Amino acid sequence: MPKLKLEIVTGGEGLADRAVDAILRAASTGTFGDGKIWISPVDDVIRVRTGECGEQAL
Repeated sequence: MPKLKLEIVTGGEGLADRAVDAILRAASTGTFGDGKIWISPVDDVIRVRTGECGEQAL
């Protein structure tokens, strides 16, 4: 089976937890190869086209 990598950035309180819950519900089969979820902070994001920073860039 091919591998898939998702990169998701959330803003706001509790959105990361909701995203994790949704991924677990959709992707969990209980068998080898279901994958892993890494959670790490994103210090900042900048939209190159406009120069917007932070949540405005999302």
